[in-house]
Amino acid sequence: MLPSRLREAQQMTDPLTDLATSAALAAAKTTAALGGTVPTHAIYSVSKLNREVRMLLESGVGQIWVQGEVSNLARPSSGHWYFSLKDRDAQVRCAMFRARNSLARFTPREGQLVIAYGRVSLYEPRGDFQLLIEHLEDAGLGALQRAFEELKARLAAEGLFAAERKRPLPLVPRRIGVITSPTGAAIRDILHILARRFPAATVLIYPVPVQGAAAAPAISAALDLASARAECDVLILSRGGGSLEDLWAFNDERVARAIHRCAIPVVTGIGHEIDFTIADFVADVRAPTPSGAAELVVPDGRTWLHRLSQLSSRFAAGMRRQLQHEHTRLAALMRRLQQAHPGARLAHYSQRLDELEGRLQFALQAGLAAHTARLESAARALQGVSPLATLGRGFAVITRSADGALVSAAAQLAVGETFDATLAQGSLHAVVLTSRS
Repeated sequence: MLPSRLREAQQMTDPLTDLATSAALAAAKTTAALGGTVPTHAIYSVSKLNREVRMLLESGVGQIWVQGEVSNLARPSSGHWYFSLKDRDAQVRCAMFRARNSLARFTPREGQLVIAYGRVSLYEPRGDFQLLIEHLEDAGLGALQRAFEELKARLAAEGLFAAERKRPLPLVPRRIGVITSPTGAAIRDILHILARRFPAATVLIYPVPVQGAAAAPAISAALDLASARAECDVLILSRGGGSLEDLWAFNDERVARAIHRCAIPVVTGIGHEIDFTIADFVADVRAPTPSGAAELVVPDGRTWLHRLSQLSSRFAAGMRRQLQHEHTRLAALMRRLQQAHPGARLAHYSQRLDELEGRLQFALQAGLAAHTARLESAARALQGVSPLATLGRGFAVITRSADGALVSAAAQLAVGETFDATLAQGSLHAVVLTSRS
């Protein structure tokens, strides 16, 4: 069964056949109408003829896919490729210029079956019909590529590539599972990177073939086994670089579905950076190489130690700043406490009390002195008018005994009437013996 691109190429050549047939019929009719002669004005130069045919070919047929076997390959110093594509019955000249062949992923060889995509044209100087090739594929690789694209589209439609189902990798894995060949370069690179970056993590290897018919079933079984045993925190699925055929086990649907149902996060590191497999699209994280996968699953221990040292320095500096701040704050609080302490207030009030007491004593003494002086002055004034002072000079106060009335005249007492005489010291009770006016 021919590839779909070859069937397209065959379908695209039909317009060229129809176009040539129509041109031949038109020319025959024109010649018959003119009696077998051609008018002078219809004569073409060879250059014009080739140019018209080239334009007719390029506009009528355009770009097509052609499958054939490479022969007569020439690669001059200009960098262009010139060769023929042939099958059992025919061949066509081809040219692939340097700007285009520099993008090809392989160099064609004699006898190789290829699929070419290009533009039908004519080399005017020689009138050679040719195909100007823009893209070249190995015919076998083309079939694999189509199978790859078909499986990729189908699995994407089922949601196996959905970003929301991608799981984050553990920050610090304790055990790392590696599914790869135990004898390949990939496992050596992975172990070297893991030992250098994070030696604390242990590694468990699930040995599998990574190429050939037995690879896909073995890889799927290893994924299922790792998921069931659940003894690893993350899995690395890897192999070294190779051709599309070498990496084909990782484009197997069984491997893709095993990755999808695996309960452990899966990191792929398959081939080189430009290699993409179906497993890469299903995996939780895709690394460009096996070494890159090892770097992704573990942190860099040296970076952690450096970061830890930085954090320790920052912590110590922060503690010093905080302690200094708290010390300053404590000193301020102590000053405030000393200022507001009840003892300080009592001492202040005690001093104030002493001051007030002194002022009170001074005021009392001053008041007493003033009152004493006033009292003495009043006493002196009173002494000057006091009857006692008069009595002290030998006078007496006479009062009638009967009613205590003051007697100031002898006529107030009758002979024989008693009276009291108050002296400066003591008093007398006497009776009137005689009376003189």
